[in-house]
Amino acid sequence: MSERVTAGVVDVAVYVVVLNLFVEYLPQVISETFTLSLVTAVLVKLVLEAVLAVKDRIKRRFREASGLPGKVGAALLLWAVLFGSKFLVLEAVDLVSGGRVELGGFFSVSLLIVVLMLARAGVRRLLDRPSVAG
Repeated sequence: MSERVTAGVVDVAVYVVVLNLFVEYLPQVISETFTLSLVTAVLVKLVLEAVLAVKDRIKRRFREASGLPGKVGAALLLWAVLFGSKFLVLEAVDLVSGGRVELGGFFSVSLLIVVLMLARAGVRRLLDRPSVAG
């Protein structure tokens, strides 16, 4: 199995854990079943990967912009993508789950995404550490 596929599987597992913790501790986040949590985690993974790819392209465009208008335009575009991505996640989850998964509103989904990204980074950092043979 390639490292990319392995990383994707680990990301989805981390997302399922985080999502279910949100379901347990935040009343506005609801998932009717574990299967729906798993499907939601996969969907969120796909959406976040797409958003990260777009964000990286905009950041590259920002660095390559020579004048102030180009930098301001790229910065505004980056803000729009990061802001709009929350609504994209909410709509995609609602469309796929038929309303049986609720991620709350803008603020709860924003918090969820931040925690998902931090958890993903933490687990990847933990797994990327060289093992100490003892």
